[in-house]
Amino acid sequence: MKTSIIIPARYGSSRYRGKPLVKILGREMILRVADICKKIKNVRVFIATDSKKIANVAEKNGYDYIMTSKNCLTGTDRVAEASKKIKSKIFINVQGDEPTISPRDIQKIMNAKKKFPNHVICGYDKIHNFESPKNINLPKVVVNSKGELIYISRTLVPGTKKKNQNINYFKQVCIYAFNKKQLNKFHLKKRKSIIEKIEDIEILRFFDMDEKIKMVKLNSNSVAVDEMRDVKKAEKLLKKRLK
Repeated sequence: MKTSIIIPARYGSSRYRGKPLVKILGREMILRVADICKKIKNVRVFIATDSKKIANVAEKNGYDYIMTSKNCLTGTDRVAEASKKIKSKIFINVQGDEPTISPRDIQKIMNAKKKFPNHVICGYDKIHNFESPKNINLPKVVVNSKGELIYISRTLVPGTKKKNQNINYFKQVCIYAFNKKQLNKFHLKKRKSIIEKIEDIEILRFFDMDEKIKMVKLNSNSVAVDEMRDVKKAEKLLKKRLK
């Protein structure tokens, strides 16, 4: 199956304007993510962006880019728009703010999509010691016995009425896999679903579309750069790996 990796990169993020071009140990974050994706064999890597600045950086460093609308509601909408210009069976969405993810985790998502072609695929992992489950920038996932997503929230889920109960919380890792039909269906909605808008988590739109979401356990040990202070966390992790 022909596979393409699309990295959505929006310049005007509401939380962190210009985030894709912030430098992580001296290299733009979007390039660090693309460098990781490039390690996967037999795939093409594209950067999907609404910014000429990001496109210029991509082109200067030898990466293919696709210009997309500034009106894309989410990263997945941007991937869906870009996918119309690419011939592939499988589309992998690797978020542009994940400069510490492992190529092995991307490969796991790809393998799962080949095994479960009719499911949307998404990664998840345990919440590590250096992270707080209460952080609203960490979407928490609840998975059933079939490995399918039951719910995902910025608040603590699953909840409990018992005090001092030890709960293992799991976080979403933003690596997704889709086929073109799933992406087109998602993008055709042209608006966020009610619960997606409340939580501000794009994968929730698939619930309204009756699409099954298969969750793949990863060993990410990664840091997503949601805020400026996360840059230092990502750099610290990368330095540790280099040692």
